[in-house]
Amino acid sequence: MTDLVIRPLVPGEVELFESLPHDGLTGFAIGGTTYAELAAKGEYRPEWSWIALRDGVVVARAAWFGGPKDDAPLALDWFDFTDADAAVELLRRAPYRTEYNLHVEPGWRDRPDVVAAASARYDAAIAAGMTKLVERFTYMWTPDNGLPERPGRLVFRQEPDDGVFFDIFRRMNESTLDAHARRTIELHGVEAAAQEDMDFLRWMPSPREWWRVACTPDGDIVGLSVPSRHSKPVIGYIGVVPEHRGHGYAYDLLVEATHLLVAEGAQQIKAGTDKGNIPMAKAFAKAGYPVYRERTDLVYPA
Repeated sequence: MTDLVIRPLVPGEVELFESLPHDGLTGFAIGGTTYAELAAKGEYRPEWSWIALRDGVVVARAAWFGGPKDDAPLALDWFDFTDADAAVELLRRAPYRTEYNLHVEPGWRDRPDVVAAASARYDAAIAAGMTKLVERFTYMWTPDNGLPERPGRLVFRQEPDDGVFFDIFRRMNESTLDAHARRTIELHGVEAAAQEDMDFLRWMPSPREWWRVACTPDGDIVGLSVPSRHSKPVIGYIGVVPEHRGHGYAYDLLVEATHLLVAEGAQQIKAGTDKGNIPMAKAFAKAGYPVYRERTDLVYPA
């Protein structure tokens, strides 16, 4: 077998990265998005984009995503190859130990071609040392789905004190269904998970004034409703404190966030939840958020 060269891109090598044909079955390429488009937006950087070459031909590639102010990438979300051994070696040699987000279309298990493509990427990630964390649903609301009416059961208020939000996150995470939060709690504790949630919302480039605390009419805190914005409008966070669960309030929180984003001009709203979070999945379905993608998250052992 010929020698394998694995290295990051240098500026001006977008065409080299794109020289490996994509099957269009996984990741952002499902909808026709190209690496060049995302790189032009600054979501991929040359030093975060790695290739494996044999005789000068790209046989594996991976691109890690990060925000414009980030010093290190946050997640691997572009990964494909024609040489599985080279792909595994690329992941082993690249210096990033982020999670890997493997995106597929809904109902992908009924399509043998997508199963094969997703399984190949999954197997390569496992061989490189990752383990499966969780499967998730990604949703996309558009005006065609209708704007759900506000139920009117709760009062939503702005809260300038970050300490109030931190405390609510801490209370929610003590019995959360979210796999990422549970992993952080297991490794670092409830306080660290609350701080991670706060940091994520702060990371997104949307106004702090959009954050809402939800209360009963008599002022008892029910949870958080946080509309946000990333590359497009998103539901940043929806959560109900333990003592108020079981009343369907997640739907109320989701509807409020949807209304706030629509008032800001949103024509698409992206959202997501773990497949195991049945109450949240029901809220999305009821509010007119169809499943847009499915996603498997893989992580390196801590």
